[in-house]
Amino acid sequence: QVQLVESGGRLVQAGGSLRLACAASGSNFAFNLMGWYRQAPGKQRELVAIVAYGGSTTYADSVKGRFTVSRDDTRDMVYLQMNSLKPEDTGIYYCYTQRTEDYWGRGTPVTVSS
Repeated sequence: QVQLVESGGRLVQAGGSLRLACAASGSNFAFNLMGWYRQAPGKQRELVAIVAYGGSTTYADSVKGRFTVSRDDTRDMVYLQMNSLKPEDTGIYYCYTQRTEDYWGRGTPVTVSS
């Protein structure tokens, strides 16, 4: 049974940096996709960054150049390095993985103050 647990979310000032981590457990196989979605107050959940098996990445236009997603398949971990944070980045960040099914974490809150 796959479980995803996010960590690292907190209050941070605009312009600051934050690193989120997601630990996957209950799986003995690599995921095709690993990454992050977020949901801001009053908005729909949106894709933030995805890294595929093999290293190909996809980013939302709003975070390109500021965020970096990476994965460590030896540890079943995925990370999101967030730099130059903006208040618009505020939201609940959800870890996402995909193999034959989609899996979601419970989310970790990120609040960027101006």
